[in-house]
Amino acid sequence: MPSISRDDLLAAAKYDRDGLVAAIAQDAGTGAVLMLAYMNADTFRQTLETGVMTYWSRSRQEVWVKGATSGHTQIVRSVRIDCDGDALLFAVEQLGGIACHTGAPTCFYRELDA
Repeated sequence: MPSISRDDLLAAAKYDRDGLVAAIAQDAGTGAVLMLAYMNADTFRQTLETGVMTYWSRSRQEVWVKGATSGHTQIVRSVRIDCDGDALLFAVEQLGGIACHTGAPTCFYRELDA
């Protein structure tokens, strides 16, 4: 898989009209999709600098360091960007085993009953 420098990764991100890019957190060990949130340029840069997932809360309109209040921190293990630059994929170590604000291990805990 081709690699990309941190500066090139930051430059490759394509933000929507609100200045946000989708950020998917995936469990580095199991591959389970934990959550989808959003980052702006500052929170993306902060995430890369600190190694701790840092999002932009659309509902609160503020920086959200995952786990700052709950203790359920996400530690970055790897970062990928999609071909269009409009989605980021982070493999993370989920501390505390809970990614969702509902207390579930993942935000994707509901499945269609077929």
